[in-house]
Amino acid sequence: MKNIKGVGPKIEGILNDMGIFHYDQVASWGRKEVKWVDEELSFKGRIDREKWIAQAKKLAKDAAK
Repeated sequence: MKNIKGVGPKIEGILNDMGIFHYDQVASWGRKEVKWVDEELSFKGRIDREKWIAQAKKLAKDAAK
């Protein structure tokens, strides 16, 4: 998860505690999941600003090669 810009070791640990371990999980997020993570981490739109989903889609695709 640390390869997503904006996700460091601390945030990665919190995401792991929330059951999020893989890029394909983030890549498949809809508005409901983004809102849930935003609220849990008090991000206030950071996921969208830093384009986590787009980054995760690319990383998941690269990992599948």
